Amino acid sequence: MHLKDFYYELPESLIAQTPAQKRDKSRLLVLDRRTGATSHRHFYDITGYLKPGDCLVVNNTRVIPARLHGFREDTGGKIEFVLLKRIKEDVWEVILKPGRRARVGTRFIFGNGDLKAEIISIADEGIRLVRFFYNDIFEEILDKVGIVPLPPYITAPLEDKERYQTVYSKFRGSAAAPTAGLHFTEELIDRLKSLGIEFAELTLHVGLGTFRPVKTENVTEHRMHAESFSINREACDIINRTKERKGRVIAVGTTSCRVIETVATNDGRINPGEGETDIFIYPGYRFKVIDGLITNFHLPESTLLMLVSAFAGRENILSAYKEAINLKYRFFSFGDAMLII
Repeated sequence: MHLKDFYYELPESLIAQTPAQKRDKSRLLVLDRRTGATSHRHFYDITGYLKPGDCLVVNNTRVIPARLHGFREDTGGKIEFVLLKRIKEDVWEVILKPGRRARVGTRFIFGNGDLKAEIISIADEGIRLVRFFYNDIFEEILDKVGIVPLPPYITAPLEDKERYQTVYSKFRGSAAAPTAGLHFTEELIDRLKSLGIEFAELTLHVGLGTFRPVKTENVTEHRMHAESFSINREACDIINRTKERKGRVIAVGTTSCRVIETVATNDGRINPGEGETDIFIYPGYRFKVIDGLITNFHLPESTLLMLVSAFAGRENILSAYKEAINLKYRFFSFGDAMLII
């Protein structure tokens, strides 16, 4: 399986730079993964495709202001940090720009000196392990000095920071949003619940590895990034009950899908758990649990495109993407949505 098998041409003009005016008024491409048939709606029309007894599995992570601008304590040179993952209380994995000359022991200052950092080790791919120093509450300082790290293909400023959060976000820790969930409004969720659709919540803190390109020509040789997750007994009970009653389990986003498939047993049951997952789903993978997927349109040659291709078939996906491009759908994080059933 070759990387080029997941390439497609996308006009730059179709990369969404801003969110839809209202979350659920984004467009929705519905794909029948068995036949490849498509239909075109708006996201609020999703109520017509879900049935009483179905379950939507959502990722309730919340994006932190993980981008920090500061300077080196020794030279005064400007520096940018992007926080990737908390290792323990004051220690984080970070990406530095520029970072080539930043060695162990190098110290940095952010804001008005409210936050300081020191490199304590260098990991793979240039990632640094950094210890932070501060006096008050770290999260409050981060809110003051940090910036929400939008994906690199978004260059327009974000006027309302909450538009890069889902309406059901709860637990801070992501460097990027689980973007399939950005289309839901509280009103739409209430309407779905009134129709007998259940919601199960899990948490996966999304890292910037989501946007890291696949560099191996042989897809199977790609090393997937690890991300922290947790899923509790209540969510597992909802999902297992749905399967027992012959309802459909529909993952909202690739992040929810990856957690479900990580903790699932071979007979399709879900057990509570927490830890890290580096599951890499590409064509040939046999799904244990999910029956449907709500997702955005993904970058060419990305692991996310490979995951949706594994679920719906590569030919079906690339054909649907071609159709979406012809109809000028909006792509990527702030773009339109797909429902694959």
